[in-house]
Amino acid sequence: MQLGIFTVGDVTPDPTNGTTPTEYEKIKNTIILAKKAEEIGLDVFATAEHHNPPFASPGNPPILLSAIAAQTEKLIVSTATTLITTNDPVRLAEDYAYLQHVSDGRMDLMLGRGNTGPVYPWFGKDIRDGIPLAIENYDLLHRLWREDVVNWEGKYRTPLQGFTSTPRPLDGVPPFVWHGSIRSPEIAEQAAYYGNGFFANHIFWPASHTEQMVRLYRQRFEHYGHGDADQAIVGLGGQFFMRRNSQDAVREYRPYFDVSPVYGHGPSLEDFSSQTPLTVGSPQQVLERTLGFRDYVGDYQRQLFLVDHSGLPIKTVLEQMDLLGEILPDLRAGFAEGRPAHIPDAPTHGARVAAAGGAHDATVYAGADAATGSRAEDAR
Repeated sequence: MQLGIFTVGDVTPDPTNGTTPTEYEKIKNTIILAKKAEEIGLDVFATAEHHNPPFASPGNPPILLSAIAAQTEKLIVSTATTLITTNDPVRLAEDYAYLQHVSDGRMDLMLGRGNTGPVYPWFGKDIRDGIPLAIENYDLLHRLWREDVVNWEGKYRTPLQGFTSTPRPLDGVPPFVWHGSIRSPEIAEQAAYYGNGFFANHIFWPASHTEQMVRLYRQRFEHYGHGDADQAIVGLGGQFFMRRNSQDAVREYRPYFDVSPVYGHGPSLEDFSSQTPLTVGSPQQVLERTLGFRDYVGDYQRQLFLVDHSGLPIKTVLEQMDLLGEILPDLRAGFAEGRPAHIPDAPTHGARVAAAGGAHDATVYAGADAATGSRAEDAR
């Protein structure tokens, strides 16, 4: 079981004092947060991708994730999410394979359609094509990481003839891919078809909706022959705000909840907490509710929490991380208790290389130079 945090990178005024961090402060604080995640023993840090205010999350996540990988030793860096709809699959193949090398394999990525409508025309796309774009673009990305030379033709980009994406995947094993979704069964189907992971965002909708989406993915995973339904690779989002005393947590968090760009200006804190997985209370309440996710999705592989949004100052966020660190051993023990032996662990690069029969150099060397007749590998 992998435990971690993710950020949406929103630059939101602190409603208690009116101060707003600069983009510089938000970006630097994100790196501090990732390093804190490793310090307290978390496994994963993930960043969203945005291209518009009020977000300072990167438009090109590998830049931030490379910086974090360089300043950590064990932390897996990931995305939450990478926009498979508006990014060119060729660029995604190059950028994330490069990140795979830079991080020594300590990375994976989550693909999603994104929830910001205007981003589509900004990149020359039509939001009405969101699902077919996600399907076609991932088909190409999948091939680019597995075929040294790709000939491809689709509807939404120019054809490729004899194209080789570089660098090739580290050790000959492509990055692991999660397909993230809040509401789209087509994305659960896509994840199941390829035998990839399915990440249910799980921060907006009731547990019954998440249960339905995960069940569909598991059924289709088994249908496509990747294993039994309970062996499908599932991740969940989540969110909390903790204080030692639950009343203090509710009192302190309420003004931030009310203005949140993620879910504010709607239901009350109490209604939202009762209808979604948001938990505002004591560490014990967060522990018990999080472990309860297994009751409706089964044993799963990754749990990420959103902790730094809605204008919360970095001091408060780091305090939240300390409290999370205190219950982390109990979270791990709780998720391990009663977990059947046939349930797979969360995917890691090392485990996937071993499953592939070991590492190999996947570098594609150039052919003979037209002027000299020599080849690059002959000079080694």
